Amino acid sequence: MTKLYIKQKVFSIGDKYNIYNENGQPVFTVQGEIFTFGAKIHLYDAVGTEVFFIEQKLFRFLPEYHIYSGNTLSAIIKKEFSFFTPKLNIQSEYGDYTFVGNLFGMDFTILRNDIAVGELHKVWLSWGDSYELIINNENDVPLFCALTIAIDHCIHNENRN
Repeated sequence: MTKLYIKQKVFSIGDKYNIYNENGQPVFTVQGEIFTFGAKIHLYDAVGTEVFFIEQKLFRFLPEYHIYSGNTLSAIIKKEFSFFTPKLNIQSEYGDYTFVGNLFGMDFTILRNDIAVGELHKVWLSWGDSYELIINNENDVPLFCALTIAIDHCIHNENRN
């Protein structure tokens, strides 16, 4: 089991996040492009190599984000219509996932074939958006980090607008 902590940099131009392991060591950095229509966000590993590119698809009834590895479409995130709890479906080359949130969209269970494979918890009372990400399979770490950033935009940024 892997635990990561995702923290948004508050006083920065564009979206910036740092992702740390349990020991406080940086694992990934996230940098959003500025002056674009829709979100365009890059996830880099610790040495600065791009791992994933996240792009918001515009003109959709419900939010949709595409995640690319190089030029390959790796995952599509679609928010489902629901009344009380946020639910997102993810189709990816690694398998299909469902993120099911609680009433306030602060805690998510990550399901694959109806089996919990991880958790995402939004930290209350923090500067910027902060999350704790718990991942059962270490191979899912980069993808789940990219999904977390996209979900932060999908759920929380959409609510702000």
